[in-house]
This record gives sequence, structure tokens and C-alpha cells, in this order.
Amino acid sequence: MILKKWEDLPDFLKTDAVRPYYDALSKRKVSLCLKRIFDVAVSALMLLVLSPVFLILAAAIKLDSPGPVFYRQVRVTQYGREFRIFKFRSMVSDADKRGTLVTVSGDSRITRVGKFIRKCRLDELCQLIDVFRGTMTFVGTRPEVPKYVAAYTPEMMATLLLPAGVTSKASILYKDEAELLDAAEDVDAVYIRDVLPGKMKYNLEEVMDYSFFSDIKTMFRTVFAVLGL
Repeated sequence: MILKKWEDLPDFLKTDAVRPYYDALSKRKVSLCLKRIFDVAVSALMLLVLSPVFLILAAAIKLDSPGPVFYRQVRVTQYGREFRIFKFRSMVSDADKRGTLVTVSGDSRITRVGKFIRKCRLDELCQLIDVFRGTMTFVGTRPEVPKYVAAYTPEMMATLLLPAGVTSKASILYKDEAELLDAAEDVDAVYIRDVLPGKMKYNLEEVMDYSFFSDIKTMFRTVFAVLGL
């Protein structure tokens, strides 16, 4: 993974608020190269090994409710590029038209199979495809929809210096995010005002203190969190 030269960055990233994070990352060239090598090698191996699981999940989703196997929502990744994320569909096929862009616990749009795969984080398993093709990385700021990225402060934009991630410290600490939003009348507003700044605090810390070995540590912490350990 090669960091672009400062002058080649999109204008919205070339700000005084972003510069300290860019300077910190520019000193981590070896770690960034290891990050991409690790992403390609491990995602390829996992896609091969887990292919039977993919087939089982695909069949269960199709049998449970009408609609596609994958949910392909537009998200934002490195340098502000938009991409369509891969997720196993855990909600009804027209969920975006029936509610908010974030999910609360007990959301009526979640299917029966969806409840299980969301609880075990299996809905995100197919993001291995995104990691392999480079639109995502294993550890990094979770990809947001354009609507929420538009609400970023200038400093928050620094998280877009790296690809969006499957997991992060913020993901672990906010794994019960849906419950935090349960009582909100305006879920989108509460997410932007209260939840997003809290998550971004940890995301920015990870960008500033980035190292390849911190990625490995976060991946192990994610496994323990999913297993409830």
C-alpha cells in the first residue's frame, strides 16, 4: 500500500487538520507495504477456505426471504472514493426504503437468518472480497455512507488517508451501537451528533499511531469480541 504524495491528494484532504496524520503515516511506509501484502495473502486464503461457508450462507439467505444474496450499499473508502460494499443480506431487500441508514436493535427489517448472521458478524464475511480487491483493508475505519462522510469535520477526513476497514478498535468498542440508538427519535441525527464523534476519536488515534503489528492486535481483539471472550 503506497501513500500518495501530499500534492496528489484530493483537495479536501490537503488541509492543516489532516497534515499531522499524513506526516505520521508517511513515516510508516514499511508497515503500509506489509499491510497490503497481508491483506492480499490472507483474504485470498480465507476466501478459498471459507467458500463452503459462503455457499451455505447464500442458500440460507435465499430460502429465508426473497431478494439477492449480497447487499451492495455505496460506501466511502480511501481518498474519498465511493464503492459498493459486499455484505451478506441480513434485512429485507428494500430495507433502505423502509427506514434509516443505520440499524437499531430489534429492527423489524432484519430477517430470521439475518438475526443470526448479524449476531455472529457473518454478514461481513464476504468483505474479504473487498479486502482482496483493495477497496477495503482488514483493519481501518469502518466505511460510512456518503451522507455521514459529508458530516465529517476536517480532522475526521484524515481517516480517508487509508482504505476503509472490516474492523477497528472503534468497531469493537461500539459493537452494541444499535442499542445506543434504540431510544432515538431521529436515529440519523443522533448517530451524527453523538455516536460518530466517539467512534472517530478512536479511529483518528489509530491513524496517528498506525503500525502493522497494531493491526494484528486489533484483529485478535475482534475475534475475542465476537466470541464473547
